[in-house]
Amino acid sequence: MNNFLAFSFDQLPFVFLALILAFTLHEFAHAITADKFGDDTPRSMGRVTLNPAVHLDVLGTILIFLVGFGWAKPVLIRRSAFKKPRLMSVIVSVAGPLANLLLAFVGMLIMYLLANYGVFETMSPGLRNAVLLFLVLLIRLNFVLFLFNLLPLPPLDGYRILQEFLPLRARLAVQQYEQWAVYLFLLFVFIPPLYSKTIGAWLALRYPLRELLDAPLRALFGSGIDWIMLGL
Repeated sequence: MNNFLAFSFDQLPFVFLALILAFTLHEFAHAITADKFGDDTPRSMGRVTLNPAVHLDVLGTILIFLVGFGWAKPVLIRRSAFKKPRLMSVIVSVAGPLANLLLAFVGMLIMYLLANYGVFETMSPGLRNAVLLFLVLLIRLNFVLFLFNLLPLPPLDGYRILQEFLPLRARLAVQQYEQWAVYLFLLFVFIPPLYSKTIGAWLALRYPLRELLDAPLRALFGSGIDWIMLGL
């Protein structure tokens, strides 16, 4: 049965903890940004909170473990509540992925702090391995979620952003095909040649993105971390 999981059994508790943080912060970022821009819909639905139970979707979380991708409960917004609907809708949509990117960077920073101040050396081997595994998964999952959510497929944030840049006629034309997006996505995921040329190629951008975020940390601490050896 272990072969059917996207992660090994010993990783599952750490994956779950990393996902709680990633999904919660992502949806909270959408909710708090919309709330600050004048849309009270997320607050009225109880989404302006860091309580994970409000944001996690059961099926979306289970699929992360089984096939490596999933989702949280989307935050509903009223575009008409914004003073500048197009601009503020884009910012609200970008807020979620940026929260994941920030969380990945925080994970990298913690890794540097623990390594450079000798904290890892004071830990028992079991504790050190557990902390390393959690941080690696936290960083990896948040990089993937950042990029994944920017894909221009409904109902992802990237699609919402794309809609705001399309002329009205083009937007209405694209909306007619939204129902087929899930089938297109499944084709991209489960047909290897398609995956490697589309979603796989896009998610591979996490490696140059990792190097971009690592550069200031490497300069600050005067030494680097071998992310490739850690599986990143």
